[in-house]
Amino acid sequence: MDNDLMLTLGIILILLIIPSLLAAWVDGRAPRVGAVVLVIAAAMILTAISRTPGGYSFGDIPGVMMNVFSRYTG
Repeated sequence: MDNDLMLTLGIILILLIIPSLLAAWVDGRAPRVGAVVLVIAAAMILTAISRTPGGYSFGDIPGVMMNVFSRYTG
């Protein structure tokens, strides 16, 4: 898995688990699945950043994500 794909998947996973974490918090239960997915997503993002020479800046992220989407959808 290349670094751009790993970064994009990590960001998407973080966005997808926000409702799960909020639902668990509102219901007063432990967010077990959300916490596990959050750890996995954070590990993916940190691995992608550390394996990329020079890392990523915040300005690079939209271009990287569009590049990944265009690579795998068209």
